[in-house]
Amino acid sequence: MPIPLLEYQPSSQNQRVSGYEVPNEDTPWIYRLEDCASDSEIQELIWAAYRQVFSEHETLKFYRQAQLESQLKNRAITVRDFIRGLAKSESFRRLVVETNSNYRLVEVGLKRLLGRAPYNRDEEIAWSIKIATMGWSGFVDALVDSEEYQTNFGDTTVPYQRRRFKDRPFNLVTPRYSDYWRDKEEKERYKWGDINNFMEMANSINTRQVRFTSVSTANIQIPDMTRDNKQGVPVSVNPSASFPVRL
Repeated sequence: MPIPLLEYQPSSQNQRVSGYEVPNEDTPWIYRLEDCASDSEIQELIWAAYRQVFSEHETLKFYRQAQLESQLKNRAITVRDFIRGLAKSESFRRLVVETNSNYRLVEVGLKRLLGRAPYNRDEEIAWSIKIATMGWSGFVDALVDSEEYQTNFGDTTVPYQRRRFKDRPFNLVTPRYSDYWRDKEEKERYKWGDINNFMEMANSINTRQVRFTSVSTANIQIPDMTRDNKQGVPVSVNPSASFPVRL
């Protein structure tokens, strides 16, 4: 039986406050499927989805999901299903899910799928319990199928950072993994010149004591290798011999 989501009180953030807005460089570019009339426009929408979900400046071949892209281009799936598939892909799991804790995954999931930061610590704890009981796949389904996602993005809009008027873009403050994983990788990495590396190497060497064996040369017979008679005729060169000259 799944554990119900714990109750938490949403705090007042930028995306929850309506107001008069003047378009500027902070206004996000919204990608909608109904606005795509050509292949190039739908390809731009796909790139926007990769940037939003993976939060990488370069889209590598490893990230690409060819089957999902083909289904979206043929209108076989919606943008919401495309976002769901990217978040559940094996490449995303290897890059993000396996290198972060549940609290960190809650922050990443809310920012990239709902376009907002967690309200408070209570929300992080509530969703982290969902990840612990339902797994990352169940957490993604809970966010994408939520009323908040449907209200703000629907089935045809790529999620985006909502009302960015104070903080930096999410892709600059939510890297692939957090500082604790970075510090762990740094401690386990081989460091040039670190004395601990040489101490571990010296302790790992299995040395054996060398035992010297005494040898007596009194009974050693050296065979006689000299020759009394020289056999054969030494070869000599006649200095008066004529040799062919190459012209």
